[in-house]
Amino acid sequence: MKTRPRLVTSIPFWVLVVASLAAVAGGLAIVLNGIDAMEQVLNDPNATVVQVYVGQSWVVVGAAVLGAGAIGIALALALGAAATLTRRPDVAIETIDWNSDDETVAESAAPVAPFAPATTATPLAVEDADIETPSTATAPPQAAAAANHDAPKLDTGDDAARR
Repeated sequence: MKTRPRLVTSIPFWVLVVASLAAVAGGLAIVLNGIDAMEQVLNDPNATVVQVYVGQSWVVVGAAVLGAGAIGIALALALGAAATLTRRPDVAIETIDWNSDDETVAESAAPVAPFAPATTATPLAVEDADIETPSTATAPPQAAAAANHDAPKLDTGDDAARR
């Protein structure tokens, strides 16, 4: 069994090949169209400088796209050659005999200690972290404020006096 998929069934490889061929075809079309446009403009005596130079820039863009496609095709060919020359290691496959009733497993050489039930541990005495106060003691100021927190506030009219 092969550990890697074959290059022929690899989707990224075929995307590279198709995109490279499309870039070559598109770049070639842009270059040929730009050269044809430049030829027509150069033969026209009323052509402006802008018309001439725009055709040149389109030819340069088309040449860049054509070059990218050519690099992609060269990369696909190099990848195909590398995949052909690389040896794939074979993987050992274990076959299962479904008709066999033998369910033995190879025993390990180390002796296994017999199962010993767990002993119960003594319970831990855990104290609360709260400080214990007698019920006759007065509450601290924070507790009194927290107890009155939800109580509604009455309007005593002192707000007008404070202004």
